[in-house]
Amino acid sequence: MGRVRTKTVKKSSRQVIEKYYSKMTLDFHTNKKILEEVAIIPSKRLRNKIAGFSTHLMKRIQKGPVRGISLKLQEEERERRMDFVPDESAIRTDRIEVDKETIDLLASLGMSELPGIFLKEEQAPVAAMPYPAAAAGRGGFGGGARSRHSLFSVAAALTAPALLESPSEQQFCNA
Repeated sequence: MGRVRTKTVKKSSRQVIEKYYSKMTLDFHTNKKILEEVAIIPSKRLRNKIAGFSTHLMKRIQKGPVRGISLKLQEEERERRMDFVPDESAIRTDRIEVDKETIDLLASLGMSELPGIFLKEEQAPVAAMPYPAAAAGRGGFGGGARSRHSLFSVAAALTAPALLESPSEQQFCNA
């Protein structure tokens, strides 16, 4: 079960990381020894708590910036990201492919003459499954009575003449 970390533990962990970030690691035992050297902590129990939270924060810092900790490395990284300007925009508006419905919508709004809008080539529709996906296997919510209903829907779907492939299969189901 998790423990409540006091303000003292959190504040001192953040201060130690800011000052001694280069010495701190992702290992609790190493951080505990570093804390013993660089800080005066009144009890062993408090030292271990601070070392544990410091290790936790170091792991979070590896993933990204952490609120409440101002590291020069983080600030430089943030400034570098802010100053970065891409060579080419991610949004290209010179050629936009849209479907027939979108072109009809633009025409109804009186915007059919926008530059760079082209009709997207239609792809063949995906064939429908002969029975509902819910009855195909495990998963979903519930079972019991619901599974009985899904069996009926599978039977209805399998006997529907529109879904059968050949006339001989249709005769077989109608017999």
